[in-house]
Amino acid sequence: MIALDNGIREYAWGSVEAIPRLLGVAPTGRPVAELWMGAHPDQPSRWSEHPDRPALDELIGQCPRRWLGEANLAAFGPRLPFLMKVLAADRALSMQVHPSRAQAEAGFEAEEATGVPRGTGGRNYCDANHKPELAYALTEFEAFCGFRPVPATLELLDALQVPELAAYLPLLAGEDGLRATFTTLLSLTGQARERLVEATVAGCRRLAERDGPWAEPARAAALAAADFPGDIGAVLALLLNYVRLAPGEAIYLGAGNVHAYLRGMCIEILANSDNVLRCGLTPKHIDIPELLRVADFSSVADPRRHPSRPAEGQRVFEVPVPDFRLSVLDPIAGEVGLLPSEGPHLVLSGDGEVSLTCGTERRRIQPWESVYVAPGEPACTVSGTGQVFVVSTNL
Repeated sequence: MIALDNGIREYAWGSVEAIPRLLGVAPTGRPVAELWMGAHPDQPSRWSEHPDRPALDELIGQCPRRWLGEANLAAFGPRLPFLMKVLAADRALSMQVHPSRAQAEAGFEAEEATGVPRGTGGRNYCDANHKPELAYALTEFEAFCGFRPVPATLELLDALQVPELAAYLPLLAGEDGLRATFTTLLSLTGQARERLVEATVAGCRRLAERDGPWAEPARAAALAAADFPGDIGAVLALLLNYVRLAPGEAIYLGAGNVHAYLRGMCIEILANSDNVLRCGLTPKHIDIPELLRVADFSSVADPRRHPSRPAEGQRVFEVPVPDFRLSVLDPIAGEVGLLPSEGPHLVLSGDGEVSLTCGTERRRIQPWESVYVAPGEPACTVSGTGQVFVVSTNL
């Protein structure tokens, strides 16, 4: 078991206080957006008791069988397939999609061949991996997630009573209406875009002041517009499901899912990638043709991901990819075993102190500390006074 030192990421949309408060450190006045746990090369965790040792990604590279296990090495190669984050949003994140693995491989290879430097504004693909995500709410958490079924969106647009939107109703109701409407709105430029955004945001503010089923989606779109004035993302958001998660609820964001986080704290589990294609709520590069090729325009009736409960004190959020799964353990009910897995576990303590026992080794984990458990260890159990979040592969 390796206790980890984890890096933080400062982005403009982050919270000044939320993550520092969890970590028990004084805020710096700068927004702290994410705490990264894992072996991503941009921000790998380090062995806290041996800071002179290589970072976790280098340890894995030096001896992948020891740190990953045979099954994961065969399935994913010599890399940890998942990344775990604590995310705190005080402002809307970019509206975005992530590619499938095949799309990422093709896009990355093509951009490498053209010589576009990685990390530059014109680059879409940082690596050749997909980036499915699971967001588990720690606080009330607001997001847009996947396209709402068209009949419901037609009701919302009708309730807005915005004449400038009326021309899009037949388009939305027609064949492949979500793709056609999203493409048309995203492609607007100049005064046509400005007038539509201004009128739509005004309609959202009016609707948000009334009681009714569409007040909350309208309020959320207006909130996004306040974060990014004049951005078409506030209009595109009306095509998406608005989700307000209670603590303990989760959403899954598969390849092509158009989404944007708005406010709140979550634990985010994702494949070990940083591939993002943006479409709104951002000043950054938007590649419309590539985004439209990657986006999934099927509707999603309920984006929430519901857990299974294999035993008392265990909730398991399974996802339709092999890269990761999240188990939430509640040792208040007594000792709770880690779920079996062929590969390593990444263990994060929530509020409260817990103990992690593997064979004869026992380690106390303070609130919001994390531990990497290598494969091949004896069956592990967790005990203590708070929740524990465990990420493993989903093979």
